[in-house]
Amino acid sequence: MQRILVLCDDIWHPAEVVEKGLLPLAGDRYQFEFVKAAKDILTVEMIAEFPLILCCKGNGVTSGNPAPWFENTVTEVMGGEFRDYVERGGAFLSIHAGNVFTGDKDGVQEYNEFVGNRFLSHPLRCEVTLKKAKEHPIMRGVAEEFRVRDEHYQMEILARDADIFLTSHSATGGNQIAGYTRQMGKGRLCVLTPGHTLSVWHNQEFQKILQNAMQWCLNGAGDSE
Repeated sequence: MQRILVLCDDIWHPAEVVEKGLLPLAGDRYQFEFVKAAKDILTVEMIAEFPLILCCKGNGVTSGNPAPWFENTVTEVMGGEFRDYVERGGAFLSIHAGNVFTGDKDGVQEYNEFVGNRFLSHPLRCEVTLKKAKEHPIMRGVAEEFRVRDEHYQMEILARDADIFLTSHSATGGNQIAGYTRQMGKGRLCVLTPGHTLSVWHNQEFQKILQNAMQWCLNGAGDSE
């Protein structure tokens, strides 16, 4: 069984959505361990115990405390530590809220460079069409396109090495990148922008993407796929 560390809970993204969203994937294959107050819990030694980290959390302490999660000289694990973790062979999957770090203070820019994007905005919740951008192991068995009702994230992609496998479109948000991967040292990183509501997490096609993404990340560097 693979132990997976799940970071979740901020003022705009309550942990319950992620906890219930991952329930269909729990079982004999994965053991999810949830952390909400990451600022006071995570250490470099702790994250090294997990082969995969799911970050579903913006830069806030918890849903009840909007103070920044990242604070120089206080927070022990920030963008640089996550990068070191991946480059040494760890895996990191950033889902929805994990991509909304804004500003340039207290390590936010370093985190943005690590995940390879900068959040710009999103229109009001709307119908979003998700479409396969290329053949990729993460899109194996997934429909060529499907629709969800979600926040349609608009992102600036910073990573020149982003391997884009999923795109999104809405009438109000236009055409956007919704999923990509990066090889970083000995490890792997994947970004998914959908996932604000539980109905998105429970969508059958999105569930396939989630499971494929976790397995792709866990396969590690050197996988033939």
